[in-house]
Amino acid sequence: MRTAFFIDGYNLFYGLLAGTGYKWLDLPSLLSSVARIENPAFEPISFHYFTSPVQPKLSTRGIQSKEAQDTYIRALKAKGVEVILGRHRLDPAKAPRFVDRNTPPSRQDQVDIWRLEEKETDVNIAISMYRMAAKQTVLPIEERIRHMVLVSGDTDMQPALKAIREDFPDMHIGVILPHRENIPRCVPGSLNNYAHWLRRHIKFSELQDNQFPTRVPTNKKPATKPVYW
Repeated sequence: MRTAFFIDGYNLFYGLLAGTGYKWLDLPSLLSSVARIENPAFEPISFHYFTSPVQPKLSTRGIQSKEAQDTYIRALKAKGVEVILGRHRLDPAKAPRFVDRNTPPSRQDQVDIWRLEEKETDVNIAISMYRMAAKQTVLPIEERIRHMVLVSGDTDMQPALKAIREDFPDMHIGVILPHRENIPRCVPGSLNNYAHWLRRHIKFSELQDNQFPTRVPTNKKPATKPVYW
């Protein structure tokens, strides 16, 4: 079954990779392995990675963080991954002051903050998945993508999955939650309800077994694993 993957890079990083030594992740290798465990008939055809550029002024390592992301994106592209970029929006805002966990938030006690939002990623994923499903209807049967896998735990994707299931009932949908093992998390029912199958977490052994080599050949200079990764 020809399969396309749609990866929420922000969700993947903070749900699975942040704070680990596995950031230099070979996504095509990992996701192909997970899908084939679910069903050996799944045939990975394309990988679509959605993210937004790092903001150096808000990153722990400043420009190094952006350089690391840029390098990783080059490695992904060298492996045939399509990368779709959104953007970040940074605005001054107000939020209720945190006192302690026993004190409820109050609109009468607010502080000034900077609010950082990732923009366009959810919409880009939803549109890309729906458009791919629509395009398959005019292709010869043997060329059609019959299976799409969402790699995200973001419940904002529920409307897109629902629409695809309703409008393209022959399309098979899987969901891989980018969650680490041994960290209890609820399965988002709004995603599970519209998936034919769902993978609850990624094992540490799977992360370890699916890392890029230190140097990934590209059309220009190799993409070299960031030192602090």
